[in-house]
Amino acid sequence: MLALLKTRRWLGFTTLVLVAIAAFGILSNWQWHRAEEKATQRAALELAAAGSPIELTTLAGATADWQSVEAVGTYDPNTQVVVRQRPQDGRNGFWVLTQLELADGRVVWVVRGWLPASASATTSPEIPTAPTGAVSVIGTWHQFEKVDDAARVGLPVQMVGAVDPEVLPEPGDFTGYLRVSASTPPSPGLTVISRPQIDDSMNLSYAGQWLLFAGVALVGWFFFLRREAKEAPV
Repeated sequence: MLALLKTRRWLGFTTLVLVAIAAFGILSNWQWHRAEEKATQRAALELAAAGSPIELTTLAGATADWQSVEAVGTYDPNTQVVVRQRPQDGRNGFWVLTQLELADGRVVWVVRGWLPASASATTSPEIPTAPTGAVSVIGTWHQFEKVDDAARVGLPVQMVGAVDPEVLPEPGDFTGYLRVSASTPPSPGLTVISRPQIDDSMNLSYAGQWLLFAGVALVGWFFFLRREAKEAPV
């Protein structure tokens, strides 16, 4: 077998197998790290969402996403917009976004809920009326998004491409927005937005598969080497 390994053909084949094994190892390691990242994200999301809500008025600076927050104020129906391309439960739809005015005069953008798309994603739906009077909401805090250039133009009135101050009717007084999970009184006609399901099992499966491929390559290399060695004339 050692003599075979010194031939040009087997040197090339061995090099190819080693490169393949190294590539499979790198891909497996990448999938493993992706699984660890998702596990960390899931733990942070669950920890933040399960914590006791803090008063919105006490937020300072860039608060971490998914922090549980509560606020009391009055909705301004003149500021309502929908955010396009927000699928939920396998259906396309919109987020309904309205400004909430707090007792101290500051305003914050609030995602009141989800509205299914009944027509084209570029056709503004009829937005359910926001509750009047004082409203108490509990939800999760999120940093503003960034809209891409393609979503800045061509959209109908009361529709935006992202929760981005640059495209919202007014910027608001906070560095992020509140996504409602409970409201008193509730917003009729809207569905509570589901929390993302962060699943790392697929990445772990892929990591194992790439290691399996590496093992198959190694076993295959040895199998063909041994078979050719046996068939070679003495």
